[in-house]
Parts: sequence; structure tokens; C-alpha cells
Amino acid sequence: MISIGDEDMSWRSERIWIELITGSRKTSNFCWAFILFLGSLGFLLVGTSSYLGRNLISLFPSQQIIFFPQGIVMSFYGIAGLFISSYLWCTILWNVGSGYDRFDRKEGIVCIFRWGFPGKNRRIFLRLLMKDIQSIRIAVKEDIYARRILVLYMEIRGQGAIPLTRTDENLTPREIEQKAAELAYFLRVPIEVF
Repeated sequence: MISIGDEDMSWRSERIWIELITGSRKTSNFCWAFILFLGSLGFLLVGTSSYLGRNLISLFPSQQIIFFPQGIVMSFYGIAGLFISSYLWCTILWNVGSGYDRFDRKEGIVCIFRWGFPGKNRRIFLRLLMKDIQSIRIAVKEDIYARRILVLYMEIRGQGAIPLTRTDENLTPREIEQKAAELAYFLRVPIEVF
């Protein structure tokens, strides 16, 4: 039996399960990086036009904005926003957090791969033995808005828990339970709920 899921980007057979993980190349990240870039560029242009005393942006007359203190503050916000926007664009370009999870029953190996930031640890690769997997764990976490989020972990003997889902995936409790049940069945390990 081979099944390919479009919505969760996974491939399964009787012996191998490969799940592709999307990284930072999400539509929301593109939107936020673009909005932040345009907004910070606008702030910087308004601050610069108040310093020069000329209208670089026709929407805001520079005579209405005094350079000290409003122009300086707007220039600071513009520069800070450009740095944050550059950071977002770099994470999108490098596709930080993307990778795959591969569960191979035939060889008894689990491989977890993620792309990180450039440098010594750009490629994050974990290779584990299936016999060391104690359980699949579902944990309830609360985010800053006091919403409950279910996160899926793989409990490894002697190494602790490795997260398999991200907190921003927005999976419903039913989808998390379904994924946990299928993975636990595939790996032949129990499910724990915390």
C-alpha cells in the first residue's frame, strides 16, 4: 500500500514513512516580510525627508514633521524595521526549519533532517534507532493568547523528547490524534498524553 498525502506532504509504504516539513517559506512570512519592508522604508523616507527639508514622499509634506525629535524617531524605526525585514527575508531565502522525517521499518532507523541558519550547524541531521523509541507523546501547550495547542513528540530512550510538529502548524486536535495514532501504529509504540 502506497499513499501520498497532498495536504500534509507525506509519502508512505508498508515499510517507509517520509514526511516533508515546510520551513519558513510560508505565505504569512512572505506577507509579513513584504509589509515590514514597505512600512520601514516609508518611515525611513519620511525621516530622511524631514532632515533634508524636501518631500521625498509626496503624501507627507516634510514641513509638518520636525527632524528633532519626530524625524529622528521615524528614521530609527525605519532602520530597525529594515533590519527585522532583512532577517525575515534571510530566513525565507535559507528556508530555515524545512526538512523531512523518515521512518524506515525495514532498516529500523529514524532520520530527522532540518535546515538551520548558515554556519557550522546549517544541516541538522539526527539518526535514531527505532528500538530506542519509547512512545509517541501528545502534549498540551498554551501559547501567549492562552490557547491550547497540541504538540506531537517522539520520546527517545536516554535522549528525551523530540518535537515532530510545530506549535504554529494549526492542526486540529483530531488531526494531531490521527497523526499520533498512525505514527504509533507504524512504529509499533504506545501513545502517551500529557
